[in-house]
Amino acid sequence: MKALTTATLIAAMLAMSPALALAQETASPVGLWKNIDDVTGKPKALIRISEHNGEIQGKLEKLFRPEGTDQNPKCTKCEGANKDQPILGLTFMSGLKKEGDEYTGGQILDPDNGKVYKSKLKVVDGGKKLNVRGYMGMPMFGRSQVWVREE
Repeated sequence: MKALTTATLIAAMLAMSPALALAQETASPVGLWKNIDDVTGKPKALIRISEHNGEIQGKLEKLFRPEGTDQNPKCTKCEGANKDQPILGLTFMSGLKKEGDEYTGGQILDPDNGKVYKSKLKVVDGGKKLNVRGYMGMPMFGRSQVWVREE
């Protein structure tokens, strides 16, 4: 009986291995994400996150804006090279590097106010959600959003 129990346990572990490998694969933030506004709870944008030379960056691919408003606004409050650039296609998140189970050390631009914040990310819920935090100084002084992976 003990041998049967051991064999069943080993079979169950082997059956789970592909699922574990898939969960580890999707634990990367690389992919397409829907940004959910932390104030209204409504979708705000689609963001494409990619990795270049070990750093994570994000570009705005689509905006969910009310009908009758500019569907491709410019970043009028941004400074420097982003000043008056179209928000669509804008690389607004950059410099994040993996540290343990988070991505830290980067920055994120809020096109609504033109401000640049420090940022960090953490993939949660088996790769289905992304906790995004923008802050000034210390992470406790900031704002968080949960983004949902688009499939």
